[in-house]
Amino acid sequence: MCRHFGYLGAAVPVASLTHDPPHSLVHQSYAPSDMRGGGSVNVDGFGVGWYSAPGSAVRYRRTGPIWADANLEAVTRASTSGAVLAAVRNATVGMPLVETACAPFTDGQWLFSHNGRVADWPESVADLAKALPVTDLLTLDAPTDSALLWAMVRTRLAAGDHPTAALAAVVSDVAATAPGSRLNLLLTNGTVLVGTTWTHSLWVRSTPDSVVLASEPWDADERWREIPDGSAVTVSAHPSTVDIRPIGPRGRTGNP
Repeated sequence: MCRHFGYLGAAVPVASLTHDPPHSLVHQSYAPSDMRGGGSVNVDGFGVGWYSAPGSAVRYRRTGPIWADANLEAVTRASTSGAVLAAVRNATVGMPLVETACAPFTDGQWLFSHNGRVADWPESVADLAKALPVTDLLTLDAPTDSALLWAMVRTRLAAGDHPTAALAAVVSDVAATAPGSRLNLLLTNGTVLVGTTWTHSLWVRSTPDSVVLASEPWDADERWREIPDGSAVTVSAHPSTVDIRPIGPRGRTGNP
């Protein structure tokens, strides 16, 4: 499937997160270490999102492998941010290879990524899709499972759900109607960062001035710890906090 990470903390050059670590997202794109049977390499597109101002996301995404983009490192090395969400894509067979299918997805405030696949797409989630506003379905970024998941999350956020509750509910609903799905999600608005683990790996590293959620550790720092499968994790910076709770029936995770 895909590899992704989210970062909250002190403002740093974006490339110091995407390119510089020894097992960076660029390295993971061609040499992932923990795909868990969900593919091999991630060459079908990529995206990087960050915040140039509070609540205003900037996004750069392309098709093709991340290492082949001649402009990305220059752009991200010249850009600094205290909140970053990035992903590389290993497309599910049958899904379109287009730029708009690449995470992160955004509405200008939120950045969202999906690592995994919805089993028996699209029939398995047709009833869930019917519950969405028609305009949301007509304006999906791409006809993919990830874009539909983003529409489902966005609808819950618009209804006032806490981000943790929104992700947990979507994971629970999709897992119930499409058993065998892989549903590792990341969501941030630049202030809070939320992730889920559902079949794929997710790790957290917390330091005094930053918190990272990532599919794989990007270095040998002993502070990395794996998040248990079936969990929702909510992190924030200033100060760094990490809250991990099991995803229960219908997305219940307790009070976030």
